[in-house]
Order: sequence, then C-alpha cells, then structure tokens
Amino acid sequence: MPDLSSIFALAVGLVFSFDAELYAIIGLSLAVSLTAVFLGALFGIPLGAALASLSFPGRGALTAIINAFMGLPPVVVGLVVYLMLSRSGPLGVLGLLYTPTAMIIAQTLLVMPLIAALSRQTLVELNSEYDELFRSLRLTAWQRITALIWDGRYGLLTAALAGFGRAIAEVGAVMIVGGNIEHVTRVMTTTIALETSKGNLALALALGLVLITISILVNAALLSLNKTARRLAYA
Repeated sequence: MPDLSSIFALAVGLVFSFDAELYAIIGLSLAVSLTAVFLGALFGIPLGAALASLSFPGRGALTAIINAFMGLPPVVVGLVVYLMLSRSGPLGVLGLLYTPTAMIIAQTLLVMPLIAALSRQTLVELNSEYDELFRSLRLTAWQRITALIWDGRYGLLTAALAGFGRAIAEVGAVMIVGGNIEHVTRVMTTTIALETSKGNLALALALGLVLITISILVNAALLSLNKTARRLAYA
C-alpha cells in the first residue's frame, strides 16, 4: 500500500490532470447542491421572513418545528423521500427514484429548514427596527416581507451559503435516494465513501481536497458578506 505522501501526490495530480470522470462527479455534485439551495432559499427565505414579521395562529409552533428540523438527520430525510418515490409510494409513478431529481428533493428538504431558521434570525431584529415605519406606511403582509428580504439581502445570502455548505457535504440522504450509480447519480461524498472502501484512496482524497477547497471558499464568502453587511449597517 502506498504511503500517505504518495497518495496525496497522486490525488493532487488527479485534480490538476482535469480527469473527465473526476470533474463529471464534481459537476454533478455542484449541480445537485446548487439547485437544492436555490429551491430551499426560494421557499425558506419567505417563510423565515413571515415568521420574523407576521403574527398568525401556530407561529410559535412552526418556528419551533423549523428550528428542530435544522438538525434533521439526513438518513431520515433520505428514508422519507425513498418511501415517497418508491414504486409502492404515492409518487412512485413519476419514476424519480435513483435519479439526480430525487437527490435534489432530498437535499432541498434538508437545507430549507436551515435557510428558513437562519433567515428568521436575521430578519427579526430588522423587523423590530422597521416595524413603526411599516405600520405608518400601511404595508400589506407581502410588502413587509419583500421589504425585509431586500434590506436584509446580505444576511440572507449568508443563510443560503450555509445551506450550500450543508448540501454539498451531505452523503446519507443522497446515497439512499440516488443509489450512487456511476455516471448517473454519483457525487463527491458518495464517491469518497465508495472509493475508500475499494482502496482507491487517490481518487477519494482528490475529491476530499475539492470538498475542503469548496468549504474554505464558502466560509470566506460568509466572512466577506458579514463584513459587507456590518459596513453597510454603520454607513
């Protein structure tokens, strides 16, 4: 078995060789996760804004559920989606199981509560600050929500990036509903698990390096957005 330095050298060489198989896996991972984050933000941000700014029956219970679902185990989400999409499930006729679409559905269900909860936390203080102004302008509920989303956009981008960080690193749910099929549903995390078990450590480490790089870039973007938001707040 090659030593660690040899494996690392092979992994780095694989990354910079622009290997077609490696970059196909990376491309699918990014496509699935970015689509899931877009859908999660599309529903999660307005939900978070509504929880932050509106009063309605069940608001407290819904907030508690959203906060609890931030830590929802991925394998549970994968199991639920699997049962829904299997042949005996209510959506089995669509034939989505073991496709990238099934993986997007699972990741969307994972990231939407996280984005919604972080959005609510971001906008609660902003809503308190603007509440008197909103009342004087007699804004409708939707106008209030859209105004908060626009003014808190930098903080909400932070919530979306946090969702992306969770989505791109997820393995349990996508393994269950995607099946880790070569050239169809194989993404970075599932490939790392498979190739490690097969002893192909160079490919696994190459994908690990890509994941670490993406994580660093996401965290750098979060720091940059937070600095921008604070600078604008005190401008």
